[in-house]
Amino acid sequence: MDAELRCNRLTCRKTLIDKAVVTTCSHIFCVDCANELFNASRSCPACETSLTEPDDVVVCSLHPTNDYKTSVLSGLSPSLIMEICSRALSFWQYQVHQENSFQQAVIRNLNDKQAQLQKQLDNVIREANGEINLLSNKVAELERDMELERRKVHELQDSSREREKEYQKLKVASTTAWRFDILIVVLGSIRQSQAEVVTCSERSPAWAGCRRWEYV
Repeated sequence: MDAELRCNRLTCRKTLIDKAVVTTCSHIFCVDCANELFNASRSCPACETSLTEPDDVVVCSLHPTNDYKTSVLSGLSPSLIMEICSRALSFWQYQVHQENSFQQAVIRNLNDKQAQLQKQLDNVIREANGEINLLSNKVAELERDMELERRKVHELQDSSREREKEYQKLKVASTTAWRFDILIVVLGSIRQSQAEVVTCSERSPAWAGCRRWEYV
């Protein structure tokens, strides 16, 4: 299968199928680009070679008829036919080399972009890993703080229970002391009453006898 010819204008690169414009500097363009480019200037848009001669830029059919194939070289000497064929083959060789160079340039450009994107991706991954490490450290620190707070809560709960026990002991002791004070007051009142009775009996013998009789 023959290689495809493409318009040598980099902004076009259209596959050439039917007709094309060929230059003596071995470049080829589609008809639309040729009409636009060669009307403005008679220099090759690909290599800037001056194309001032009438046959420097010609329109050719990429699929000539059999009659054209028969008549185009008829009557020419074999050496001239070989020269024409050699130049035509050189044209194809140049086009193939140019296409390979273009594809290699595209591949290099893609590789450069890929390397740049890979570098950016590596930077993003490195930054993300750094952020992850920072967040992991913060999480670990927060977990340590939570553990400390949990221990403090447990200590406070234990201290609160101990204080509650102390409070209950003090409450019991206070109640006992209160009862003891009341008992002391009551005993004091009883003793005072007894003292008053004794005093009264000493002052009134008759009453004392009566009281003594009552006790008897």
